[in-house]
Amino acid sequence: MVQPVEAAPEPGPVELGGHYLMTVKANQPTLLARLRALPWKMTGPAARQRARGHGRVETRTISVLSLQRCPDRGGEFFPHAAQAIRLIRRRRPLRPGARWKTVTVYAITSLTAFQADPILLARWIRGHWNIENRLHWVRDVSFDEDRSQTRTAAGPQVMAALRNLAIAALRLTGTTNIAAGLRHHARDAHRPLTTYKII
Repeated sequence: MVQPVEAAPEPGPVELGGHYLMTVKANQPTLLARLRALPWKMTGPAARQRARGHGRVETRTISVLSLQRCPDRGGEFFPHAAQAIRLIRRRRPLRPGARWKTVTVYAITSLTAFQADPILLARWIRGHWNIENRLHWVRDVSFDEDRSQTRTAAGPQVMAALRNLAIAALRLTGTTNIAAGLRHHARDAHRPLTTYKII
């Protein structure tokens, strides 16, 4: 009887020379708890940014811990993780008597401190929020993506690509309210085709 030969596992992005920066959310409770339990008080803030605009004042404070210097008792912290990041964002509207709202975000990266300093990490995390707000939030709200029943094979990726295409096409025409743009084009089946010069 011939024994099947196990194929070698596919190399991941880090093995291929890439890196990652990943925000850790509540849907990863074990990893989030481990990040919260790190000795953040032993390291002061690495960088602080203050901004004023859009009717509010905001302060972002980032702290970074090297995971090579902070041994994890449970083994490797996360595959290829080199740094843990805590970003505290405090925001308050400029109107008198408004209260501060504080949000703490945790992240991990495979980049070492020599490859990415705290200011660069903060900039990348903020850029990720911009993508999250401009694309993923729009996809979820306008297309109700979280309740999609498409779950098999390449269906979810295909539907996400089509939704991204629709959003990008609307933005190219100057549409800022995606939901209103979708309603506008849904009223007449020929309107999207003429708008994009297909017919």
